[in-house]
Amino acid sequence: MVTTVTGAAGMLGSRLVERLRAEGRDVRGVDVRPAPTVTLVSDVRDPAAMAVAASGAGALVHCAAALPSYPADEIRSIIVGGTSTVLRAAADAGVPRVVHVSSTAVYGLPTVVPTTEEYPRSPVDTYSRAKAAAEEIAERHRAEGMCLSILRPKTFLGPGRMGLFAMLFEWAEEGRNFPVLGRGDVRIQMFAVEDLVDAVAGVLAAAPDVANDTYNLAAADFGTLREDFQAVLDAAGHGRRVVSVPARPALLALRALQGLRLSPVYGRLLHKLMADSYVSIAKAQQRLGFAPQRSNRDAILATYAWWRTQRTVSSTGRTSRDPWRQGALAAAKIFF
Repeated sequence: MVTTVTGAAGMLGSRLVERLRAEGRDVRGVDVRPAPTVTLVSDVRDPAAMAVAASGAGALVHCAAALPSYPADEIRSIIVGGTSTVLRAAADAGVPRVVHVSSTAVYGLPTVVPTTEEYPRSPVDTYSRAKAAAEEIAERHRAEGMCLSILRPKTFLGPGRMGLFAMLFEWAEEGRNFPVLGRGDVRIQMFAVEDLVDAVAGVLAAAPDVANDTYNLAAADFGTLREDFQAVLDAAGHGRRVVSVPARPALLALRALQGLRLSPVYGRLLHKLMADSYVSIAKAQQRLGFAPQRSNRDAILATYAWWRTQRTVSSTGRTSRDPWRQGALAAAKIFF
C-alpha cells in the first residue's frame, strides 16, 4: 500500500520520501511546491485534496508545517488548520497508521531539563501555541482509535537548512568572530535530519502498541553553544573565536529590534539562548530502539559544508533553505 507524506518538498519530507522509495515503498508525496519528491501538488488545508492524498494509504506521515518566521495568521492556519484537515482525511479514509511530526516547542520554555514527554505543554508564542494545538487534535484522533505517533524533534539540521544558521555561516565564512550571550556555556540540544528520518522509518515499522505514543527525538551527543559555534569558526579556517557579549544589554537590544521587526531573532529563541535546553530521549531509545548516530557538532558542520557550496540569494524565510534576513544584525558585523 502507498505511504503518504505531506510536506514532501521540505527538508524532512523530501528525505523521508527518498528513504521510503529506496526501501521499495510506493510513496505519495504531497506539497504546495512542485519537486521530484512530490506527486500531488496541493495545500494541506484543502479537504478535497487531502481526501485524495489519504485515499488507499497504508500509512500517512504529516511533515507539513509553517516556520516560525511566517506571519502569525499563516502559522496557525497551516499548522492547526492543516493538521485538522489532514488527520480528518486520514480518519475518513481509514488509514491504519499515522505519524504526526510535532516539535519540542510545545514545551515552551521548560524549567526542567532533561525535559521528558510528561512535561506539560506550555506554549509561549504563536508557533509553539500552534504546535500544541495541533498535538491536541492528534490526541483526539488517537483517543478515537487511530494508531497515531506524535514525534517531538528538537531543531534539526543538515544539508538544506539555512534559516538563522545562515547568519553564523556567513560571519564564519567572512572571517569574523561570532557573539554569544554571556558565557555561551548553555547546552542547546539539536538533531541531525538523517537521524530524524531514521526515527520516522522506525516508528512506521514499529508494533502498533509501540507506535501509538509520543516521543522526544534529539541528538544524544551535544555540548555547549560556544563549542558548537566554535566548531564552525574552526572549519572556516580564519582563526576566529566565539566571543562573549554582556547578556542583559544584548537581550534588551535584541528585544527592541524584534519589536521593530529589524531582527529575525524571535522571543522564544532569545530565552533559549540563555538557558540549557535539552530533552530526554530515553523513552524513544527504550521503546523504539532509537539510536541517533550524529552529534550536534556533526549536524552543524554538515550543514555548514552544504551551505558553502549551495547557498542562495533568496531570503524570503518561506522554506528551511532560505536564509533569514539579518536586518539590523548585519550592521553589527563591523564590531566582530
